Amino acid sequence: MLTYLLIIFVIAIALAPLTNLMPSKRQREIARMREYAAVHGMFVEFRSIPGRDSGRMKTRDHAGHDTIYYGKRIPPSKHKLEQNRAWLYEAEGWVGLQRRLAVPGSLAQLPTQVLAASVDEGSCGIYWRESGGVEAVEQIRLVLEAWAEQLRT
Repeated sequence: MLTYLLIIFVIAIALAPLTNLMPSKRQREIARMREYAAVHGMFVEFRSIPGRDSGRMKTRDHAGHDTIYYGKRIPPSKHKLEQNRAWLYEAEGWVGLQRRLAVPGSLAQLPTQVLAASVDEGSCGIYWRESGGVEAVEQIRLVLEAWAEQLRT
């Protein structure tokens, strides 16, 4: 009997470090969201939030979650953009990074977890900390597709 307990103990000690290799619940949720985004034509990358250099926003929150960009590629325009455009979600709602920028109407339909949105020569997209699950990603996808279509015309 003591031999069996000793064998079980040794096996448990040997397997304990392997539990660190198992993804956490949060990591599995992020993987699901990113896979859903990729399957539905979006790309995901680390980007700094526009305006961060001025101290307005940080790239990580207090819980250590990174800010991620979910984007939709758009074909190059015949009318070259003068500059990148960005909008931030603040207490009063969406505002242009350069305050004179008009806010695209589709941004109002984004989930409240979204921190900012931008458009550049190759894509339009949003910045967020990946909370809200696949449902939020679907809502973002719908808005980005409509926005990309507006930008093409």
